[in-house]
Amino acid sequence: MCGRFALGIPRKRLKERFELGEIPEAPPRYNIAPGQLVEAVVQTEGGRALKPLKWGLVPHWAKDPKIGYKMINARAETVAEKPSFKAAMRYRRCLVPAQGFYEWSHPADGKGQPWFITSRTEEVLAMAGLWEQYESRAGEIIVSVAVITCQANALVAPLHDRMPVLVEPQDDARWLDPKMTDPARLQDILAPRNWQEVRAYRIGMEVNSVKNEGSGLVEPLEPA
Repeated sequence: MCGRFALGIPRKRLKERFELGEIPEAPPRYNIAPGQLVEAVVQTEGGRALKPLKWGLVPHWAKDPKIGYKMINARAETVAEKPSFKAAMRYRRCLVPAQGFYEWSHPADGKGQPWFITSRTEEVLAMAGLWEQYESRAGEIIVSVAVITCQANALVAPLHDRMPVLVEPQDDARWLDPKMTDPARLQDILAPRNWQEVRAYRIGMEVNSVKNEGSGLVEPLEPA
């Protein structure tokens, strides 16, 4: 799964990676959790834009917006068929920028050890996402997002059996294209990949609390 990630990347690099126009300034974040606002790249009539979306997708037909807490992730294998995600998979795809994501190993002593998974070669990762707009009977509007996950590669598998789908730059345009409404033509993007450039390393326990922030959260415990 993907339940926590970091985005401590200079805004200039986000603009370059996703070919964005002007984007609002924002502080680096190193402990992004479900239920919080995350930044996502969406395709608009005027071009690509970076929008704040609530992490935890709320389908437009939901009776209770709290359902979003159960929908922070969508499985790549079933995303095109699941009622909660299939419309967004056709018409409302996005990219969620990340520096890397967190997972936890569980050694024999029972104390979960956090790890940071990032790229050896790319400063900015793009997690495949879906977005949806929900309006309550009282008129409250929630624009939300889910991160798509796939089978973990050999590096991540010892920590968890799932990992976020990481979209390569050459696939950005196809993934965001609103005219691309056939999910079958996007399956190659969602397919599990070896991702040789991904690396994982142990980090401190401070990340366990969502109240903690700062670049120190992604510092390795051991030298590279």
